[in-house]
Amino acid sequence: MTDTRRALLQIHFCVLLWGVTAILGKLITLPALPLVWWRMLLVVAMLAVLPRVWRGLASLGPRLLLGYAGIGALVALHWLTFYGSVKLANASVAATCIALAPVFTAVIEPWIARRPFQARELGLAVVVLPGVALVVGGVPDGMRLGVAVGAFSALLVAVFGSFNKRMVSHADPLTVTALELGAGVLTLTLLAPLLPFLLPALASPLWVVPNLHDGLLLLALSGLCTLLPFALALVALRHLSAYTVQLVTNLEPVYAIVLAMLFLGEQHELTLQFYLGVAIILGGVFLHPLLNRVRPAVAAGKLSD
Repeated sequence: MTDTRRALLQIHFCVLLWGVTAILGKLITLPALPLVWWRMLLVVAMLAVLPRVWRGLASLGPRLLLGYAGIGALVALHWLTFYGSVKLANASVAATCIALAPVFTAVIEPWIARRPFQARELGLAVVVLPGVALVVGGVPDGMRLGVAVGAFSALLVAVFGSFNKRMVSHADPLTVTALELGAGVLTLTLLAPLLPFLLPALASPLWVVPNLHDGLLLLALSGLCTLLPFALALVALRHLSAYTVQLVTNLEPVYAIVLAMLFLGEQHELTLQFYLGVAIILGGVFLHPLLNRVRPAVAAGKLSD
């Protein structure tokens, strides 16, 4: 097997694991707030045993520390709203909303990364609008709040992803991950008392000790679906173009929706109109890199769902 073929299989496996995160979020009985808090804390604890991380932290100046910590706060809010969407709707809806992240990125990244805006990127947003309308109309009324929260989560992906791309070359990726997620834990700890006023639908007690069932799933979510794909993606990126990685990464909502059908039976909760909307959104997302073959916003240290 060639290095390129092995790397391609590795990145597909990473995206599959990222797709599993929505399924685990549905299976874990904890509310979104303690679920995300524990996930981030466990990943930070795993990284804290690596001397490389501590050496990297010691080498960062105050400006970089604050910059990555700010991005970590955005990551925490993204994960909180992503799993909030899972809880308020279901895994398929949350995964579909995350597919909107490239659309938001196309509009936001030129502003944050300070590069020229391209009209065809605005075209991507226009193309997927009918799909969004079909998705909203294809879910039960009780899930529409989950759609709104999921769309906000996708917006946060675009914002922190663009900032991460701008700063990715300034520090070791594992160090950045530990710092951002550590800042995320602190953000959620401070935010918890304010959530009933800011986001009442996601408010819940923070200090919840997981039972055995949730604890095992949280370990899988943190280790198998966060750190493992992160490490594998770093290896795969050595042998693949960023363009190839972007196309494969766009499959994440596809994997998540298929897994939700197989393991959660969510196709019975949603209509054909919903899946038609999903097809239009994904079609636009995949069409964009085919028409615009510039280096996409895929960077080492990507914090996926």
